[in-house]
Amino acid sequence: MGLQIGEIIPKKQIEFKDLKNKIIAVDAFNAIYQFLTTIRQPDGTPLKDSKGNVTSHLSGLFYRNMNLILEGVKLIYVFDGEAPDLKEKTWKKRKEARREMKEKYEKAKSEEDIEAMGKYARFETKLDEEKIKESKELLEAMGIAVVQAPGEGEAQASVMVKEDSDIYAVASQDYDCLVFQSPRLIQNLGMARKRKTISGYVEIFPQLIELKNVLKELDINQEQLICLGVLCGTDYNPGGVKGLGPKKSLAIVKEFKTKEKIFDAIGKDKLEKYEINFEWKEIYDEIEKPKVKKMKKQDIEFPKIDKDKIKKILLRHDFSEERINNQLLKLDEVKKAKAQKTLF
Repeated sequence: MGLQIGEIIPKKQIEFKDLKNKIIAVDAFNAIYQFLTTIRQPDGTPLKDSKGNVTSHLSGLFYRNMNLILEGVKLIYVFDGEAPDLKEKTWKKRKEARREMKEKYEKAKSEEDIEAMGKYARFETKLDEEKIKESKELLEAMGIAVVQAPGEGEAQASVMVKEDSDIYAVASQDYDCLVFQSPRLIQNLGMARKRKTISGYVEIFPQLIELKNVLKELDINQEQLICLGVLCGTDYNPGGVKGLGPKKSLAIVKEFKTKEKIFDAIGKDKLEKYEINFEWKEIYDEIEKPKVKKMKKQDIEFPKIDKDKIKKILLRHDFSEERINNQLLKLDEVKKAKAQKTLF
């Protein structure tokens, strides 16, 4: 959904080792889009095999998830199902943005501006059925559970964490899981461990966001948090109320308290310069009662790792057999160490 509230959300830096032996529900589409947009050549071209098939997502799913598996993290990837009708505006907006960025990319290409090409090419990212299918195939071969949500994947993942204490947190770069009442959200889980900056490389750590701390620090309740999200903008009302950022929206939410009074106040008295051009109640109800299925850990199948299948999938896309074997060898060493620990 892409809530624009990041600047006021309290976060805590943690280390990957803090997640050892924990089960994490990953917002699959969010993670795969992240891999497709970030794992690219300097000119913005995604990784491709000899047949021209994009492989950036497979690279991210394999190497970055292998790192997590080696850290002892157990993963569940939750995939989106049918999108709500309310998302139509978002799709139109994104389509227009892609068209504009494509024009800028072509201009940069004609000027041989590699840096600009790399910037604008990332907006031309598509997640089609073939990519979804092969992503699920690779994940299952890696021993990672795959869950198909009836609606929004992030909502399904959030409900799973909320209702089952065995599932620790949702992993996503977005903040949507908070309005869907996930007790914990982890960001930067699938990011590269190091990021290049002007001054050199910096190490990237996961960030933990706890819903109870968010509500406490902002001094609001869950209803007000949803209202805050709607004011700032969601995928159901891109841009939110024009002119309202997170801090101003938070002040309004805390002053008027209930959802009816909050949205009734917009456009009146001291807030007369602001205007609501969306059906706020429809959006609020969609967030409060998303389309999900009841599911706990015992309902989820964690497949066995199939090393032969992993190699088969990746080798048909021209991945380095040596690099694949090196990763799988590390996995064998971890299994061996676990077996020895159990024995003694």
